[in-house]
Amino acid sequence: MTTLLLARHGQASFGQENYDQLSELGTLQAKMLGQHYGNSQRRIDAIFSGSLVRQRDSAQHFWQSYQPAQANIDHQGSATILDLANPESYVLPLFDEFNHEDVFVKSNPTLSTQAQIAAELKRENKPLSRLGELFGMAMQRWHAGDHDEDYLESWPQFSQRAQQALQQLRTQVDNLAHLNQDSTVLVFTSGGVIAAITAHLLQQHSATAYQLTQSSVNTGVTAISIHQQKLQLLSYNEHSHLFSAGNSFVTKH
Repeated sequence: MTTLLLARHGQASFGQENYDQLSELGTLQAKMLGQHYGNSQRRIDAIFSGSLVRQRDSAQHFWQSYQPAQANIDHQGSATILDLANPESYVLPLFDEFNHEDVFVKSNPTLSTQAQIAAELKRENKPLSRLGELFGMAMQRWHAGDHDEDYLESWPQFSQRAQQALQQLRTQVDNLAHLNQDSTVLVFTSGGVIAAITAHLLQQHSATAYQLTQSSVNTGVTAISIHQQKLQLLSYNEHSHLFSAGNSFVTKH
């Protein structure tokens, strides 16, 4: 049985001008997942990533923490997949997240620039909470399907791309000579992609995908098995690695 692990990237820079970069906490989260898998001898046979910076950097921080913990284990394969100097060897752009800026702006055109957003938030006592509220409203509009023609990528189009990403991953797995039926493959992607794939496996619709996205935790891992060409959801959003010495590093942003 082949196991596919879909990991959400570490915390990005929510509310900052450049969202597509890991925060200090996001870097720590990715390292904690690597250490957790390495110390628990969870074998990872191949690693892939979407093309976004926060996804690629999460994969690299994971690998740099995972590899030393695996040093005493006879384990081959992953290094040939996660060639840090050659992103083309492990990057799968279909696993990129939806364009959140487009989703946000199309929901409220009066907040189409950083200056307009900053002015709106300046009036609030809790600016990040207000930003989260506005983004939540934008997500509901996107998922509802009443304005699909407004978006660069509508929810149905995005969901279809997520399923194509999963199929591409399966093809990659089939083509890797060092993998066998008991292999485990890890992919760093984003919460929306994972939610779309999970909802599809559960035979649910966009409302479920939206709820799943809301509950998604940075570096939370969703497990899917492939057995006799059939896909089965094993777990969603597992994140026990984020609890260390009684401290929680969970975040949704």
